[in-house]
Amino acid sequence: MQLVVTRRCNLTCGYCNEYDDFSDPIPTEELFRRIDHLAAIGTLAVTLTGGEPFLHPELDKVVERVVSHGMVCTTISNAYPLTRRRIEEMNQAGLSLIQISVDNIEPNEVSQKSWSKIEKRLEVLKEHAKFRVNINAVLGSSPKEQTRTLVRQIQAMGFYMTVGLLHDHEGRIVPGLIEGDLADFYAEMRALCNKSPLHGFGEGWEDAMLRDGVAPYKCRAGARYLYVDEFGVVAYCSQRRNEPNIPLLEYGKAELKRAFEMPKGCEASCTIACVRRASSLDEWRGQNGAPPRPIDERGRLRVLP
Repeated sequence: MQLVVTRRCNLTCGYCNEYDDFSDPIPTEELFRRIDHLAAIGTLAVTLTGGEPFLHPELDKVVERVVSHGMVCTTISNAYPLTRRRIEEMNQAGLSLIQISVDNIEPNEVSQKSWSKIEKRLEVLKEHAKFRVNINAVLGSSPKEQTRTLVRQIQAMGFYMTVGLLHDHEGRIVPGLIEGDLADFYAEMRALCNKSPLHGFGEGWEDAMLRDGVAPYKCRAGARYLYVDEFGVVAYCSQRRNEPNIPLLEYGKAELKRAFEMPKGCEASCTIACVRRASSLDEWRGQNGAPPRPIDERGRLRVLP
């Protein structure tokens, strides 16, 4: 599951809709209550997200609380706030993995998550982190040749490396700053990635999406995968934040079962890779519910009047 610890971010990337520049960190004691409930309903892994999670001053205590329940704890960061002290705090707290988003060499109108701004921080991370590090680049945030240069730089550091596809606020793929055929370039970059075995789960949909515009699957969001916003409310994912709109502390086995069995209506056009990965092992299981909202011929949600 993904748990928002602060909505505030230090950057203003053009493609992102998951941040603001003013929110306070969620009180630590409130996060503890949410984490304790997640453990009680059988959660295996928790990703602390935002905004920028390292803007939370007690992130290490939040990590410790997750780990104290035997759950795996990971986080996502743009690396700007990382210092040796914060890295050592994560070592002591028991963080398992950090995913760093690096999209281009220099900041541009699409993304400010840039190699030139965090290279030295990544060197400190490589030297001192006891947890695993995955670097993820969103294709479309820079032109092709700059992306190739970025991937070579990341490879030289020896970190795990993955690439994702740029999408709009509705989750649909857009080419961004990539000229020419996005499918061929995605295949080229994917071949250069250095991935763990876990990254293999749920892969393959990208080819169909780039070729056909749709890639249907059985979404288990709200069950195998939860997204809990800054208000402590469960959403299916970052793009469906108003559904099912149930407070986490009221979310139990009945809600998990209902979400597991219910199609969401937007599966065909979904680009949320973490949801697809979490759902992948249940692809052979059926789903009994009806889509709660109408969809168009390409699998996208229709706007309700």
